[in-house]
Amino acid sequence: MGLTLTWLSIIVLIPLAGLFLKTFELSFDQFWTIITSRRTLHALKLSFGLAFLAALVNLAIGMIVVWALVRYRFPGRRLFDAIVDIPFALPTAVAGVALTQLFAQKGWLGAPLAELGIKVAFTPLGIFVAMIFIGIPFVVRTVQPVLLDLDAEIEEAAASLGANRWHTVSRVILPSLTPAMLTGFALAFARGVGEYGSVIFIAGNLPNVSEIAPLLIVIRLSEFRYADATAIAVVMLVAAFLIIFAVNRIQRFAQTRIPAR
Repeated sequence: MGLTLTWLSIIVLIPLAGLFLKTFELSFDQFWTIITSRRTLHALKLSFGLAFLAALVNLAIGMIVVWALVRYRFPGRRLFDAIVDIPFALPTAVAGVALTQLFAQKGWLGAPLAELGIKVAFTPLGIFVAMIFIGIPFVVRTVQPVLLDLDAEIEEAAASLGANRWHTVSRVILPSLTPAMLTGFALAFARGVGEYGSVIFIAGNLPNVSEIAPLLIVIRLSEFRYADATAIAVVMLVAAFLIIFAVNRIQRFAQTRIPAR
């Protein structure tokens, strides 16, 4: 226990404490001015808003991927299962460059989208695509082992008792998967909020248009405005903590409801 608490303090608690201490160098008026400036608010809104939407999309797509990988046997299944982990292994900068080339106006996907009047690269839509790319493995790898442990005979028993497919999914399968789904959603959201490398290449990084909060922090650090950078970081930290805490409480509630079903 002592060793665990020591490493936790060195790796997590002390850096976070330093973050707050640096922010305390600012007066409340200075802190409020920094976090309520138009540029900061837009960057925070962009980071949290797109990360939340990307996590929702990843939850929906991830569930489809998990179901196909676990419940079906098809040629190349192991290959597709390995492909899911590519965002984990791929350096974020490489992912950003690849996505930018793919969705640029002359890219393989960007060109046909441009003909439809849809521009992805160097827009907030590009940020959204990058967050989906780096977040989907968290949903898949969190839900997959739970679905593997869920015996298919439970579905057959529900069907034998007269339940249709919708009732089987909504009343048998989803309640058992809900805690894992919420965990995957929280992980994908947290990764999206803090993502930097794969986003800055495809974002365009225009202030008040496509500038994410992590990039704004880096800009303030390059300007030697360390207190300003830590002020933005503290807001991101507190907001992310509150959102993940709320998701964890919902997860706990879902876990208590499973036995009752």
